[in-house]
Amino acid sequence: MKIRQATVEDAGLILRFVRELAAYEKAEHEVVATAADIESSLFGPGSSAQALICELDNEPIGYAVYFFNYSTWLGRHGLYLEDLYLSPEHRGTGAGKALLKHLAQVAVAKGCGRFEWSVLDWNEPAIRFYQSIGARPQDEWVGYRLSGDALEAFANS
Repeated sequence: MKIRQATVEDAGLILRFVRELAAYEKAEHEVVATAADIESSLFGPGSSAQALICELDNEPIGYAVYFFNYSTWLGRHGLYLEDLYLSPEHRGTGAGKALLKHLAQVAVAKGCGRFEWSVLDWNEPAIRFYQSIGARPQDEWVGYRLSGDALEAFANS
């Protein structure tokens, strides 16, 4: 198993994994990104996000996308995991744990005070897995989102 930094040449592969993840999360219809969007937003100048590709026997089996955020309470950056996905046939092989461990090592090396992510409340396999590595839910926080027309309307109000 190998974990490597994604390159611009991986944009189409990342988009394929994004679509597979969205299908798993019952939200495939919400993916509007194109390979060109991935190229420019993830690998273009000024991008704040990074991606990893997980390979087994030189075949891509999953990916992770992450970025650094900031905690005023800690006075330190944190690492936020946006996406973690493994092809279904490669779940249970240790690849997910390897990706998370790699990201934890990045967070520690960068002096981050936190490593955070979100999980859908119905995704019991993921929840059990995250708890098995010592992660705990943050029940006191509720995520909010402005997007699409609501974001535009508020920005222009």
